Amino acid sequence: MVTSDRSVCALVAYDGTAYSGFQVQANAPTIQGALEEGLERLTGQFSRVHGAGRTDAGVHAHGQVIRVAIRWKHTLDALCQAWNRYLPEAIVIRRVVEAPVDFHPRFSAARRTYRYTVYHPAVGVLENAPRFPLFDRFALVEKAPLDVQAMNLAAAILSGEHDFGTFGQPTYGDSTVRRVEECRWNVEEGPVLRLDSPHLQRLVLTVTANGFLRRMVRNLAGTMLEVGRGAWPLDDVGAALEAVDRSRSAPPVPPNGLVLERVEYSEHPHLFL
Repeated sequence: MVTSDRSVCALVAYDGTAYSGFQVQANAPTIQGALEEGLERLTGQFSRVHGAGRTDAGVHAHGQVIRVAIRWKHTLDALCQAWNRYLPEAIVIRRVVEAPVDFHPRFSAARRTYRYTVYHPAVGVLENAPRFPLFDRFALVEKAPLDVQAMNLAAAILSGEHDFGTFGQPTYGDSTVRRVEECRWNVEEGPVLRLDSPHLQRLVLTVTANGFLRRMVRNLAGTMLEVGRGAWPLDDVGAALEAVDRSRSAPPVPPNGLVLERVEYSEHPHLFL
């Protein structure tokens, strides 16, 4: 008896440091490639994995959503456990559920949330700062204090529906209009590092939007950090946004501080609850 394919969704977390992004590439390790390879080793058949977001090289995820059609006659909990045994330590399947009819993890998504983490000295300056092995993998470390209030004023300018062509390129189609529903920096409690000089404070940027352009979050974060450093006045943020000109963005922040936190589906709000 031949078992028919089942369409399932999975919630995936990964450390993207050693990977060239989510999407499969020739001659480069990717998250999608590792997921497909693990599944093929488990089942003996190749299955194409579709993801909610094509995270860039070095970007991490806590709540990536994928869909795949698979021949599997056991429980989905068993699939989750078995699949994880064939994955690298940097990738984990958090949960597997039946996929809703006509569901696509990317095109059915209503909104996505990313977080970017920065450590900075609350007072003083880090002189001749060493590398930070506890943070370098997942955060950006600034040597001087940042003006968080000014950064949040910049975030307010960037919130709402705008043409974000200055801050990224479309992942599909031609439109660069997106709606940013939340954009805010918060001081968060958590592990800190004390050197001979200042205490490091953790800042987290949370950005939720109905969609993102390629490198959009990293360019937005880089622009707001320029405001926090005092290099950009607030008026320059609005002018850059209105220009719809890629050359007007500040340089993107490094990918290591960025995490795809969650993907939400308005038609399936309880998919992974």
